[in-house]
Amino acid sequence: MKKTILAVLMLILIPVSAVAQDYVIGVEDVLDIRVWGSPDLSVVVPVRPDGKVTVPLVGDIQAAGLTTSDLKKELENRLVEFVKNPVVTVIVQAVNSFKVYVVGGVKTGVIDLKRKTTLMELLAMIGSLENADLKGAFILRGGEKLQVDFHALAVKGDVTQNIEILPGDIIFIPDNFDKRIQIIGAVKNPSTISYRDGLTLLDAILLAGGLTEFANPNKILVVRNNGGESKTIEVKFKEVIEKGDATQNIALEPGDLVIVKEGLFPLKWQ
Repeated sequence: MKKTILAVLMLILIPVSAVAQDYVIGVEDVLDIRVWGSPDLSVVVPVRPDGKVTVPLVGDIQAAGLTTSDLKKELENRLVEFVKNPVVTVIVQAVNSFKVYVVGGVKTGVIDLKRKTTLMELLAMIGSLENADLKGAFILRGGEKLQVDFHALAVKGDVTQNIEILPGDIIFIPDNFDKRIQIIGAVKNPSTISYRDGLTLLDAILLAGGLTEFANPNKILVVRNNGGESKTIEVKFKEVIEKGDATQNIALEPGDLVIVKEGLFPLKWQ
């Protein structure tokens, strides 16, 4: 019982800096530095652009790049000349150095993070990914491109791709404009829509408001860029609607152009 009480008391008395000793201090962070028994030596200071802070008696000391535990020890070593058995605590009062950079067609800007953050959490902060080319997205860290599959994570739920984001990471998420589907011709609302896995011709036509009364359902063309060459697929869409022929409800591919031709007479279903 006594051991249990002692363990609880030790946890309560351990400074925050010791618990969070893996946190690496960065420029613009605000530090609360306290010297027990010497309130005149205690200060709240921001980490300057040169990575240093100024502490009474010690003067300028490097903080950026050190953990709170490392800085605590360094301060105690410096203060031993002026204070008998100095006990220092270092607490990060404000985290301002955890910045990541998002660039691309979806969003561009700096995001300030306040804690450890995963890629999935970051994507949630960014917001809608409807027009994002997730298959072309990547993370640049220290000048190296990481092998992370954004599409597998966000669309398929592959948590093995849910890596931790680090300060200074550059997240590139391009726009999927070149991969969008265009639906033109005899549809009620000619549209450009974002591609998604499993998108079919029927889906695209419904998203464009459906066929007009003068549409020729057996004259629907899907123009596809195939390795730099244009390929045209003619679809007898009437077979899909009247007979449920799924073979005519083809799966669309990124960048497809759907053209619905007009007939000579108003559309009548048998």
